[in-house]
Amino acid sequence: MATILIKSATIVNENKLSIADILIQDGLIERIDSSIDINADEIINASGLHLLPGCIDDQVHFREPGLTYKGDIHSESRAAVAGGITSFMEMPNTVPNTLTQELLEDKYQIASLNSLANYSFYMGASNNNLDEVLRTDTKNVCGVKVFMGSSTGNMLVDNPATLENLFIQSPMLIATHCEDEATIKSNLNHYKQLLGDNIPVRLHPKIRSEEACYLSSSMAVELAKKHNTRLHILHISTEKETRLFDNTMPLKDKRITAEACVHHLWFSDKDYEKKGNLIKWNPAIKTEHDRDGILKAVLEGHIDVIATDHAPHTIEEKALPYLQAPSGGPLVQHALPALLEFYHQGKITLEQIVEKTAHNVATCFKIEKRGFIREGYWADLVLVDLNNLWKVSKDNILYKCKWSPFEGTTFQSKVTHTIVSGNLVWKEGEFTSDVVGKRMSFSRP
Repeated sequence: MATILIKSATIVNENKLSIADILIQDGLIERIDSSIDINADEIINASGLHLLPGCIDDQVHFREPGLTYKGDIHSESRAAVAGGITSFMEMPNTVPNTLTQELLEDKYQIASLNSLANYSFYMGASNNNLDEVLRTDTKNVCGVKVFMGSSTGNMLVDNPATLENLFIQSPMLIATHCEDEATIKSNLNHYKQLLGDNIPVRLHPKIRSEEACYLSSSMAVELAKKHNTRLHILHISTEKETRLFDNTMPLKDKRITAEACVHHLWFSDKDYEKKGNLIKWNPAIKTEHDRDGILKAVLEGHIDVIATDHAPHTIEEKALPYLQAPSGGPLVQHALPALLEFYHQGKITLEQIVEKTAHNVATCFKIEKRGFIREGYWADLVLVDLNNLWKVSKDNILYKCKWSPFEGTTFQSKVTHTIVSGNLVWKEGEFTSDVVGKRMSFSRP
């Protein structure tokens, strides 16, 4: 494995900025010092650039197996690496759903051959696979995913006894999609009676409403508190939900944590008129009040991590009428540039971006030797130029689906280099290696 020397980088790490050199050897950060002089295989002059720990995305849908016309592990991991995401955790609502240990291992085998980023995959829960869930290896699997509201796929867990048993017996972190199915169905029926099948997408947040989200999230929190379950609630979409989460204790001691996604921080319901189904996600993008409240909760520590919920569909699918168009969209290539745009706007600091996209994800999931720039840790690193304007266009979109809700947006910051487990994979707009990433491991009993 090639040695890499990064010279004169402005390092953003553990709540401080410092200028230093970093030596990478055998995939690990060998040394961090004010000045390192060595004949490395690759020397990167990082003067004027900022070095961040690679983002760890705890929620993606890369569509393999079964839905690879939308995206696959190879294509979407490439887009992630180009966007500064060096590790991902992928969801089980593929085809077939990842509901057995054998199907879970199949996905790891695919990634071991095709993923440019480091990887982990959630074990899926259903109404009748508790025995399979309990077989999950806590040291080599990121978590158990529970859909407590229907989404893309068919994995709704709506049996109260099943939910109770999952929260009692799960050997590891439970990550939940929280929307109350009965509330959604009632809202949908209401609008169907009024409008038939001609429901506009602007009503999506009325159908998948604040009430639907809060009912389900509060139930999950109640179950977790009752059984001392390690709970992580994904993609918080309302300001009201943020009040469910504590910010008075260190993250390492929390048993209940929460995630915000970039699209809920960037868009609001006012954007449906222009973007339409391109920003149709579950849970729905809601009001400006919700958007601003989620960011406030991120900054104040009620919400612990920022992710993407990357979920590509074809542009033809998104062009269908509202009721037929699937929910979800591609984000991994543009999430970090979008967050850096918030930095330029004075909404968040570089240190907070690193904390929410790397440090805290590693802490929440107890990921071994990743998420921080430390000697002895895996070299998952991203260099960014904070003053390098570029515009998102079809020519530079790397998703297999070839579209982005950010198309036409000009970002001020650009990812110049991405290093994954010590391999320089992305350099100044080009892929420089096809070496695959590594399976993440976790420090759990």
